[in-house]
Amino acid sequence: QVQLVESGGGLVQAGGSLRLSCVASESPLNIKDMGWYRQAPGKQRELVAAITRDGTTNYAESVKGRFIISRDNTKNTVFLQMNSLKPGDTAVYVCQTTTTWLAVFWGQGTQVTVSS
Repeated sequence: QVQLVESGGGLVQAGGSLRLSCVASESPLNIKDMGWYRQAPGKQRELVAAITRDGTTNYAESVKGRFIISRDNTKNTVFLQMNSLKPGDTAVYVCQTTTTWLAVFWGQGTQVTVSS
């Protein structure tokens, strides 16, 4: 069982920035992909950004140019730098990881609230 611990959420005004972090409790050799999803009230969970072990990234269209995903493989940590935040970005942000044996694990989530 891989434990994922997120941090960095909070309340910010529109146009502001936040940086989310997620640490996985597994050997770095066993972590394949890492990513962030979000779920707003009444909506389905959606992919925000993902990054492979070799650094290939994928972003939702709605966050391209504003969010940056990165990772530190030595520390099993994935980051999400969120800039130019909008009220529509308000959601619970959840970290996800896929292991080398293709098991998928989720974090508990961290709340991000953007006020107008």
